[in-house]
Amino acid sequence: MLKQQVPWIPLTPVEQMAQADYDVLIVGSGAGGGAALWRLITEQSPKKGMRIGMIEAGGLLLPTHARNLPTFDYQRFLRYLENPRYVEHMQWPEFPGEKIFRALGGRTLHWYLMSPRFRPEEMRSWPITYQELVPYYLAAEQIMNVTGEYANGSALQETLLHRLRFGGGFPDAQDLPMAVDLDVTQYGQLHSNVFFSSIIFLAYALHIQPFDLAVNTRVVQVVTEKGRAAGVNAVAPDGKTYTVRANTVILSASTFETPRILLNSNIPGQAIGKYLTNHPTVIASAKIDRNQFPEVLGNAAIMVPSSAERNYMFFVVGTDPLEYWWYHYEERRLLNELRLAYFGLATIEPRYENQVSLDPGNIDPYGVPQLKVRFSYTSRDEAVIRELTDSIRSSAAAMGLEFYEPPCLLPPGMDNHEAGTCRMGDDPATSATNRYGQIHGVPGLFVADNSVVSLTGAANPTLTTVALAIRTADYILAQVI
Repeated sequence: MLKQQVPWIPLTPVEQMAQADYDVLIVGSGAGGGAALWRLITEQSPKKGMRIGMIEAGGLLLPTHARNLPTFDYQRFLRYLENPRYVEHMQWPEFPGEKIFRALGGRTLHWYLMSPRFRPEEMRSWPITYQELVPYYLAAEQIMNVTGEYANGSALQETLLHRLRFGGGFPDAQDLPMAVDLDVTQYGQLHSNVFFSSIIFLAYALHIQPFDLAVNTRVVQVVTEKGRAAGVNAVAPDGKTYTVRANTVILSASTFETPRILLNSNIPGQAIGKYLTNHPTVIASAKIDRNQFPEVLGNAAIMVPSSAERNYMFFVVGTDPLEYWWYHYEERRLLNELRLAYFGLATIEPRYENQVSLDPGNIDPYGVPQLKVRFSYTSRDEAVIRELTDSIRSSAAAMGLEFYEPPCLLPPGMDNHEAGTCRMGDDPATSATNRYGQIHGVPGLFVADNSVVSLTGAANPTLTTVALAIRTADYILAQVI
């Protein structure tokens, strides 16, 4: 008889969690949920001994970021990731590129690590100021090892940056900030997880204080008593439903799943599910002759940030974009032609009309209505996309690049930057949460994922989501300690 395999992280069955009372229960283990867990455990008073639980809808897919695994290359990674146990391709006509990914660590298992901040001006419509978020940005950047030195010393990087800055019309072109640990292992201190994932948050927390973790468990409703959060109803892998009680619930299930849970729970809020935003994403592939550069070449990781004149930003990475982030164990010939990839992100108008809602006629196996999505770009959005595309073309000309795949706009959802469906604000009529991520009028119920972010800037949302989750955790701690 085969013994059951011991998992690489301690697990607690949800039926066992249903017998406990938690101080805080976190739903979802991606960037926001992981950050909240880490902060709650590392910052609480040692005498408090808060009992914390986490419930994840997916299973144990990977123990680290996929690009840290030396057995993967781009094609093997794609084949492994496209497992229907973890990926659900959504059939939303107005958001056709969307895939729901369910696994411990969420999308941080395969994200592209780009970690710029929002600019202060881009947060003027937020209920908090940029300065209020600065200490949380700093905390997030420290724990995530955010650095602009990934391509430090690269001749390719220095040459292309020089061309952009002097004569290219992009004087603010700079090194791309990325969540990568560039320290070397020395003195017996290990640094092997180069690329950051939420698994690192869980690891830090686990080594300070145990927490209960249930996987392959779907939260379907928030339980409230006397107007405040009291726990969740969750479906176990065997199909049975359990109530897990908690004084505080943090929903970090995703931009789509968090409002879905709230709507299925009849949580009041005019703005829940509304103001869906994304980053219209323009991609391109370009090439340049190797003979323009010295023998020691290196890689490129360049960012042209947004500005008062630009409601967009773009990145240039390479060489050989498909193999850019993977270990180089195979023998490679010297390239005569260098290839680079463009990723451009535009800012669109947050609109009430762009929204998700429940479809009562379409029920999933867990008894929860599926979502309907309404989404479109305005003429102003399309104008910004055209400006972004033009800037990508002019930057390529400045760097001496030739397109072999010209700029094209990805379908909505393929950017993986959807946000805003539970956005924060002071007015319950136009926001789902207050400035600390608490659902308006429901004490003890918080949101800490991309859904709380207003994409009023072109920066990738992950760093900001982590910073806000840390801030929410600190607020919760201030209430209970």
